[in-house]
Amino acid sequence: MKLKSEYKVRDMAGEHVVIMQGSLGSDLTRIISLNDSAHYLWCELQGREFDLESVAQLIVEHYGVELDVALADAKAWIDRLSECGLTE
Repeated sequence: MKLKSEYKVRDMAGEHVVIMQGSLGSDLTRIISLNDSAHYLWCELQGREFDLESVAQLIVEHYGVELDVALADAKAWIDRLSECGLTE
């Protein structure tokens, strides 16, 4: 899977906010805010193909958690991105 290229993260009022580029992004009725961990993963994976294992590996390397914890967190992150329509 891959993050949709039409979405970008911008810093607004101290928050990392996902926005759609261009005229389609003018509808601001739905704001997607990323916490620091989600922002780290977004920045690392933008423009790349990824899967559950590659996301979990980034979490293990960056945060030093056990693989089973990282896999659960990676699944939750991917599931949430999919629910919001941010992946292809």
